[in-house]
Amino acid sequence: MSAEAELSAVLHGKGQHGPARASLPWRRFAATATRAADAALPWLLPVALVALWFIGAEQGWISPQVLPPPLFVWETLRDLAVNGDLWLHVSTSFMRVGVGFAVGTLLGLVLGSAMGLSRRFEAYVLPTFNALVQIPVLAWLPFVLLIVGIGEPLKYILIAKAALVPVALNTLQGFRQTPVALREVGEVYGYSRRQQVLEIVLPHAVPTLFTGIRLGFTKAWLSLVVVELVASSEGLGYLIVYGRQLFQLDLVMAAVIVVGAIGYAIDRLLDRLETAVHRRQPGGAEP
Repeated sequence: MSAEAELSAVLHGKGQHGPARASLPWRRFAATATRAADAALPWLLPVALVALWFIGAEQGWISPQVLPPPLFVWETLRDLAVNGDLWLHVSTSFMRVGVGFAVGTLLGLVLGSAMGLSRRFEAYVLPTFNALVQIPVLAWLPFVLLIVGIGEPLKYILIAKAALVPVALNTLQGFRQTPVALREVGEVYGYSRRQQVLEIVLPHAVPTLFTGIRLGFTKAWLSLVVVELVASSEGLGYLIVYGRQLFQLDLVMAAVIVVGAIGYAIDRLLDRLETAVHRRQPGGAEP
């Protein structure tokens, strides 16, 4: 290419590196815009619902006694935070769900591991277990109430039962999904039963175990609110019942928002931990 032709190509953006250099800022902008759109997409529906709530309150579509205005609910929530009542109820609920979830998770891991390691034990226990887990938490409430009374043990037992089910089932699934070829390799190398479990089965089961723990906490949190609705004098569930009894729907809405926000935040945290655990496992990849 002559000097004149090369100069003309550069001036018109047609040099060897012209198109790539010209398109690089646009590609970066497009990638940034795509990431922003992906991040904003989950918030479209909540924002639309809140906007509809504002408009409905302003236009009087629904009576304020039925659906309080958002600003009224915000003021109630702020008052609860300032006078300390909100933190009292939140801390009480966290203590209950923490104890129940810990006990349920431990029992679920033990039960799921036992079924995963013994086909005979699984044959004895799993059919009955599958039948019992179909019974909702509220159906167990009268029976447990007769045994332990209406105190804190009642709440711990029902929350633990809710957490135990997904943890046990996912533990069983995790132990069963280990590739048969890896087990055979362990047998060829003379691995003992304990070595096979710790070095072959467990590493491949960890992601599934963590999924069960995450689901267990979700079930425990939902059961906590249900239990506090019917048998408690403190906690977020009690706050909802108290507001309903006084027909203070702003208090009910404030408590519901807190329950949803805390549950969502904890679920996101567990999701990040699950992703981190998966990346550390053999064959783990970026999501």
